[in-house]
Amino acid sequence: MFTEKELTHKEKHLSFLLRHDVEAFNEGKIDEHGWRKISELSNYGYSKPLIDAIVETNNKKRYEYNEDKTKIRARQGHSIPVNVDLTETTPPNTLYHGTAKRFLDSIYHEGIVSKTRLYVHLSSDIETAFKVGKRHGNPCVIEIDTKQMAEHNIIFYLSNNNVWLTEYIDPKYFKKVIYE
Repeated sequence: MFTEKELTHKEKHLSFLLRHDVEAFNEGKIDEHGWRKISELSNYGYSKPLIDAIVETNNKKRYEYNEDKTKIRARQGHSIPVNVDLTETTPPNTLYHGTAKRFLDSIYHEGIVSKTRLYVHLSSDIETAFKVGKRHGNPCVIEIDTKQMAEHNIIFYLSNNNVWLTEYIDPKYFKKVIYE
């Protein structure tokens, strides 16, 4: 029904509309929990079948519907101040952060910061972290001692599509950098 190219293009735009659209947030079109009415998205060329196709084919399971499927939200990755009902969770001993090699000097100097997003995103496996890093250039993965972070009362959340989130990672918690 929709080509892969169409879905990719529309998915990227939908990601913006749900995670970064400050104007819509300020106008109340995105509520405090990140929900946006599907009917309102029709103003941007989104039909319910198109949104269904995006949700079903997104390999990251980035989106979710409310109970009656009249609203949709992104599960994480927002730059607007929404509460997507995350639950504080104890992380595994080690998690991974994918990035590009060109950012390593800055990361070792500043730590891993969320920049424009609300949280730093971490993966539970190296392969996923490398995929994230590739989006930014020549990839590498930073192995993080999340056991020690948790022992130091640093809060972690696990989104319902299995992305680990925290506010900041100090370089003292870096175990090693893994290169492809």
